[in-house]
Amino acid sequence: MGNLFDLTTVAKRFRFIAVLEAISWGLLIIGMVFKRIPEPVMWPVKVFGMTHGIVFVLFVITAIMAARELGWNVATTVLALVSSIPPFCTVLFEVWAVRTGRLGELSNVISADSKAPVSATP
Repeated sequence: MGNLFDLTTVAKRFRFIAVLEAISWGLLIIGMVFKRIPEPVMWPVKVFGMTHGIVFVLFVITAIMAARELGWNVATTVLALVSSIPPFCTVLFEVWAVRTGRLGELSNVISADSKAPVSATP
């Protein structure tokens, strides 16, 4: 997966924000659990809800920027945007985009690694 904190290209920024969005989903779900316990604790929902909202908006902006710079068609762009709605689907979209060659240099690294000769060991 490489260095997650390398944000030098739009594809790397997209990967980072996609993972961050999935993490914020997880935190929001944890916050909602705390809200439903017999002695409710409300601060996690407020903090994690705001965090998730900010990261969601960042993901949408990053997805649109990636679509423009990487030349995604309308279907791929819509799929990227829709992936931000169900929990953790941004990571699934990112994995799919890498495997199908839609994330530029990240896809090239994966395809170059997969074409490397495999040594046969007895």
